[in-house]
Amino acid sequence: MVESMVAAGSKSEQAYAAIKDQILQGLYSPGYRLVLSKIADGLGVSVVPVREAIRRLEAEGLVKFERNVGATVAGIDPVEYLYTMQTLSILEGAATALSAPLIGAADVARARAVNAEMRACLEHFDPIRFTQLNKDFHSVLFEHCPNPHILGLVHQGWDQLGSLRSSTFRFVPGRAHESVDEHEALLRLIETAAGAEDIEKAARLHRSATLDAYLNQAKNI
Repeated sequence: MVESMVAAGSKSEQAYAAIKDQILQGLYSPGYRLVLSKIADGLGVSVVPVREAIRRLEAEGLVKFERNVGATVAGIDPVEYLYTMQTLSILEGAATALSAPLIGAADVARARAVNAEMRACLEHFDPIRFTQLNKDFHSVLFEHCPNPHILGLVHQGWDQLGSLRSSTFRFVPGRAHESVDEHEALLRLIETAAGAEDIEKAARLHRSATLDAYLNQAKNI
């Protein structure tokens, strides 16, 4: 609940954090109308800090104002999503390849356990949960990247996806099944000490396949 998220700090900052979290979790979905008075009542604050929070979120592209409607949650910008996914596929592929020699058996076991959770999640599909597990899985594979510049850019890319609310699997749930299988294939490459080029290519194509699935679905909407 939003109410439970209000903690220490300025009321504007509290409102900003609470509303943003609801958006990023998908609880306020694209097109959701943000009624300031209702949100203010839920947070136990006046409308003023909520309005300030909404303005910040608008500047970040998470909220937009519509004539005769007011503030609503912005949808995914397809162009920004395209650029972010293309960039992340290259960076994450490189980071995973550089990390591979440093990934030990315990890391592989941890990643495989996360992937098992993802597979179990497919039965009663929860795209938000699946997306978080997906991030956890890939974090294991790129977190040992010895190049801090590349690693920083990968984290930046994931943050950008979060700001776009890209639970892509909500739009292409069928892609989730393929993703889990590709994860296992990637882990086998790492376990068998495959070449850096093979690991980089597998990680890059895995990311770009999700983008392709989303773009193909978008054409039919």
